[in-house]
Amino acid sequence: MTTLASGTDTLTRDALTVLQPGFTGTTAPDWLLRRLGEGLASVGLFGRNITSPAQLAALTAQLRAERDDVLVAIDEEGGDVTRLEVRSGSSFPGNHALGAVDDVELTHQVAHELGRRLAACGVNLDWAPSADVNSNPANPVIGVRSFGADTGLAARHTAAYVTGLQSAGVAACTKHFPGHGDTAVDSHHALPRIDVPADVLAERELVPFRAAIAAGTRAVMSAHILVPALDPDRPATLSRRILTGLLRGELGYDGLIVTDGMEMRAIAGTYGIERGSVLAIAAGADAICVGGGLADDAIVLRLRDALVAAVRAGELPEERLADAAERVRALAGWAGSAGRSPGGTPGGEIGLEAARRALTVTPAPGLGGPGAFTALTEPPYVAALTPVANIAVGDETPWGVAAELVHLLPGTVTGSFSAGDGTESEAGRSAGRAALQAAGARRVVAVVRDEHRHPWMASALDTLLATRPDTIVVEMGVPQAAPRGALHIATHGAARVCGRAAAEVIAGITGL
Repeated sequence: MTTLASGTDTLTRDALTVLQPGFTGTTAPDWLLRRLGEGLASVGLFGRNITSPAQLAALTAQLRAERDDVLVAIDEEGGDVTRLEVRSGSSFPGNHALGAVDDVELTHQVAHELGRRLAACGVNLDWAPSADVNSNPANPVIGVRSFGADTGLAARHTAAYVTGLQSAGVAACTKHFPGHGDTAVDSHHALPRIDVPADVLAERELVPFRAAIAAGTRAVMSAHILVPALDPDRPATLSRRILTGLLRGELGYDGLIVTDGMEMRAIAGTYGIERGSVLAIAAGADAICVGGGLADDAIVLRLRDALVAAVRAGELPEERLADAAERVRALAGWAGSAGRSPGGTPGGEIGLEAARRALTVTPAPGLGGPGAFTALTEPPYVAALTPVANIAVGDETPWGVAAELVHLLPGTVTGSFSAGDGTESEAGRSAGRAALQAAGARRVVAVVRDEHRHPWMASALDTLLATRPDTIVVEMGVPQAAPRGALHIATHGAARVCGRAAAEVIAGITGL
């Protein structure tokens, strides 16, 4: 382990310690290694940094050669939000699928196996799970990342996920406090606002976080949301009332508080990342996550210098910064004592098993019951009605059932259709007609994602089903729209294994 660079004072080291920056590339750049030697204690990894488990293990070994106790964090939720398998899709279903099964032991097993794979690659902090109660079905950023809309279900599965992940030696970071489920705005783009009374928050949003704290979550991530019932002036990430008064005081949480990405427009667009970082630490946050879209030495130095200047100007108590840095070091100590070798035995195909159990399969009423559906034996045409992906998910991760159907029914053809121009209804009808023309005589499998949030998608399905009522519909988002089609399959997520499970039903590999 390299000792801290001589000449780096305690204040500057503490300012570096509370930062969790990202970087570009699949090997650690020189500037990052240099900052680790000067006091930086955490590094955040994203899909751009990962090509394979072997490459990731080599990268984390490179980081630890410079600082043995470094926290290596990743945004790996499984399901739609994956960094380990960003180019292929996840081997694990996400929270909504696990909530649909509602088997807490299964959730524990999935989280443990995911943690085991992270630990094997040298990752020891996971910015997961999402404990948000998805009470607003129009939510553009949470959706299938939530265990569901039921508070009790979200709470028990959040706790199971935390214990499963941490049993593999990887610290859980429960998010997005105090709850991002009842929002209609994506905080990557603007500042969401939740206008509900404090008693509703206590009985709904806060319950899963209480469960996570009781389960021993090592970290909690704050949300960039304004909750006037708790603080009418500042978003949660910058609110002392919320982070120190509520999370630390009322809920009794004593672990690490991590901010969501400070480059997100909800903070950067209003406060700026430097001012926002100072306010966050002053409010009670311990670690500043930055690097999803900003990742270079200049950003790290700007944030370091802003924190140091705030202390010297009397705007940020030095003891608060020191306390935050010590909490980061304490978590690094826990992660080191938990060991870096994967705990337990490999979980095999636990992710696929969970995805199969999560399916809700609804044959058309006129077919005479579940046994009346006849599996496809000829390759179909897969029409993917594709929405714009939210930033947390990213548009580089493949989704759908086409790749799996190609494997099970060779010769399967696929096409992607989106809203394009015009009104939503016109765009939908146009997409539906284009899909029909492309399909020809083939059986159509229409794949949607959150049909209830996209009127154009509903119009496209209307057009398809009016001409081809034998169309099979696969919903890979939150299944709020009524089932329709000759067969409707709700996967409760768009992970690769969810697509595999649906394809097995369509091809008759798994019976109805």
